Order: sequence, then C-alpha cells, then structure tokens
Amino acid sequence: MSSKIRSHSYFLATQASNSSYPLFVFLPGMDETGKELMYIQTAGLETAFDVRCFVIPPDDLTSWNEMTEEVVSLTNIELQKIRSSPVYLCAESFGACLALKVLEKFPQLFTKIILINSASSFHRVPWLNLGSLLFPYTPNLFYKISSFISLPFLTNLNRISPTARQALLKSTSSAPKGTANQRLALMREFDIDEQKLSQITQPVLLIASKEDRLLPSEAEAQRLSNIFPNSQIITLPHSGHACLVEKDVNLYQILFSANFI
Repeated sequence: MSSKIRSHSYFLATQASNSSYPLFVFLPGMDETGKELMYIQTAGLETAFDVRCFVIPPDDLTSWNEMTEEVVSLTNIELQKIRSSPVYLCAESFGACLALKVLEKFPQLFTKIILINSASSFHRVPWLNLGSLLFPYTPNLFYKISSFISLPFLTNLNRISPTARQALLKSTSSAPKGTANQRLALMREFDIDEQKLSQITQPVLLIASKEDRLLPSEAEAQRLSNIFPNSQIITLPHSGHACLVEKDVNLYQILFSANFI
C-alpha cells in the first residue's frame, strides 16, 4: 500500500500579480490553514506590492527548520522574476516566529521587515504554556467549539465586519486537532539566537496591539526593538491580537504613515 501523499506549503497571490512591483511576502498566524482571511488581511497592498501569502496546508506538519527552508525556497523562485526592490517580509503572530527563524538563517534575503503582534512571547505566558500541554487531552467536542470561545481573545468583535468574523471563525476552526497540537508544540519549543538578530541592519517595523488579550504584544515589540538596531514601533491603541481583520486597520496605510514604502 502506498503511503499518503501530504500537501506542501505554497505561496498564494491574493491579488492580481504584478512582477514589476516589490515582492511582499506575508507569513500568517497559526490557525490560518484556510485562505479567506488572507484576502482581508492583505487588502490594499496591491497598490504598491506584489503580494504572496505563505499557506501551510492542514496536513503539512513540518518543523521550524523545514518551514524556514520552504519560505526561502519559494521566495527565491519569486525573485527570479523581474522585480523592483526592496523585498518585504511581513509576518503576524505565529508567522512572526517563522520570520525570526528566516532572519536568523538568511539575514540578507529581505530588505524591509514588518512583525505584527509577534508570538515570540508565547513561552513567557504561563497560562498559554500550560494550556498547550493540556491540549492533547482536550475532548474532541470541546475542541470543535473552542474556536467560538477563542474569538474574543483574538479580536475586539465590535471592530470587525460580519464577513471578517465569519472568515476568522472558519480559519480558527479549520485545522484538525493534530495540526493545532503540533503547532502549539512548535510555539513551546521556539527559540532564537538574539545575537544573530542583533546584527540585522535592515529597517524593522514592529506593530503591536495595545488591547491584545492573547499575548503581551506591546511589551514584546519593545523587547524586539532592543534586539534590532534599526527598528521602530507602531502601537495600535484599540486593536486586538488579530488586528489586520479590523475595519479601521489598513496595513498599507500603516506602512505609508511609517515611511516604510
């Protein structure tokens, strides 16, 4: 009997491709095994960028090192096309951890970096670590309804549209329990060589939500700013963890206001 063929990560173009624009690689959060949310998160970026979203299929249970190699390989394929510089790396939450791994091993690949509510603080949040250890023992029925329970921790529901709410709910409930457990394990074991990161001189924009109920994103942005020598922080005063799905948050406008375009 042949073994099951597993899916592989790939880049999704959420808007019409334009290889004359700078490449913009977006690494999404942990629960985004679907794609609907990525269209909302990257809306408006097509004005100035050729956007590619990193999609990790639900049955792709790869390690940090494997995901790092996949991001780099896919990026290099894109860079073979005719492109303007600079090359952007933008990452949110779980994706920001992956971005840090990419930067640790391939520090010169990207020329501008954006980290949004980085989950690199995960291991410093005791209740998240304990919850991830107990997660394998969670009854399947509770896991199925947990996406409803988690929504208020992910975002201020008053700040997102009904369409965004449905996309967020679908995204958080689409991953099989085994996939969610594997990614929580990745978060527990995450570590990074801060000395290597401190040698990165490219501009780094750190975006943090002040009302993040899931992670101490504001404090983590400050910690990361002490590592990267060429960094700036933008705080979103009323946003939750999943800030990019909020009606009043537009990533293109944030980058423009920060002179990052």
